[in-house]
Amino acid sequence: MRAEQISVFLENKAGRLCEVTGILAEAHVNIRALALADTSDFGVLRLIVDDTDKAKEALKKAGFTVGKTNVLAVEVPDRPGGLHEILDFLQSSHINVEYMYAFVQQTGNNAVMIFRFDNTDEALRVIQEKGLRVIDGKTLYGM
Repeated sequence: MRAEQISVFLENKAGRLCEVTGILAEAHVNIRALALADTSDFGVLRLIVDDTDKAKEALKKAGFTVGKTNVLAVEVPDRPGGLHEILDFLQSSHINVEYMYAFVQQTGNNAVMIFRFDNTDEALRVIQEKGLRVIDGKTLYGM
């Protein structure tokens, strides 16, 4: 039920993000979702792609530091309060969200959020008990 995300460490300077997207385009890797967090010196680009291994290999070959992380892709009701309800029951279950970002989906009544938790196994158990849909990696990469 987990999905893989790659994290790319970037110097915070003009053109580095464009370099990453160019490498992935050349490797025929499709970006499905991304989030970028930065400081004054460096940034962390988190990506969901259609071929994690190919992306990681291409970026490493180009000299980037790349890591892989397990995340959960969870369907969230696409209405006011939908995300709050999920965050509220996670909080009441003592599950810490380390970070999250949206996955753009073109159809359906639900949004998809990518979550990184401090305890992924416990988060998965609680989410499934609540009856929410967790999207497996293979399905996610093809969306």
